[in-house]
Amino acid sequence: MIALIFFSALLWDKAQAWGFKDGVLHNSIWLERAAGVYHRESRSGKYQLTYAEAKAVCEYEGGHLATYQQLEAARKIGFHVCAAGWMAKGRVGYPIVKAGANCGFGKTGIVDYGIRLNRSERWDAYCYNPNGKECGGVFTDSKHVFKSPGYPNEYENDQICYWHIRVNYGQLIHLQFLEFDVEDDTACMADFLEIYDSYDDINGFVGRFCGDELPDDIISTGNVMTLKFLTDASVTAGGFQIRYTTMDTPSKSSDGKNTTSQGKTNFLSGKFGIM
Repeated sequence: MIALIFFSALLWDKAQAWGFKDGVLHNSIWLERAAGVYHRESRSGKYQLTYAEAKAVCEYEGGHLATYQQLEAARKIGFHVCAAGWMAKGRVGYPIVKAGANCGFGKTGIVDYGIRLNRSERWDAYCYNPNGKECGGVFTDSKHVFKSPGYPNEYENDQICYWHIRVNYGQLIHLQFLEFDVEDDTACMADFLEIYDSYDDINGFVGRFCGDELPDDIISTGNVMTLKFLTDASVTAGGFQIRYTTMDTPSKSSDGKNTTSQGKTNFLSGKFGIM
């Protein structure tokens, strides 16, 4: 009994250090693995995959559609995406860590649409592949440098990569672009990098970037950011290196504005506008 009490106290101490809050474990090395689960959408956009196509997307990357249990295991350690996707056995749903009015119907957990009888319905996909980490990832360290796939070689066609950054509560994320070379076009519709000031790529749109000039630094308004890199079927470029570091939240004496600035390359203002 004494040993059990000691072990429980030790586990609680570790959980406090890792940021255990409201039943969800944040900012630990467990989150980096996220139970091997990740979200994918069609190259043509959101909610474009039939069940067969979703299976093919996951298998192409060496994985398979995640089970409900695998998605829930990932959610419990912080995996949050506000987009419904196919799972194994034809099930559809999405994982919610932070409830919102337009995401999860104000609740947390797996928003479960159940097993779909019509496998031609179009949703996104949730894949399981614990070894598939080249394209995208989850970062919880206080600083990190990440790169486009294959860098310093050119990235490949037909890729969709997500990077999720989650740092300690009360800290902000400072993005610095070290190298940037992405296929250029006027509206950034071919290859592009999008940045979101949120858990997912639905809310908090900051901007879309392409071209070969370095964007200005970007600072988050909270402790999470999401980056999405998409490439089309033709023309590649050198790719990018991005470094992030953490910052303490400004004191109340500041004006409270996000210091996100307009990039020097093609930039589309989003929900937060250009500040």
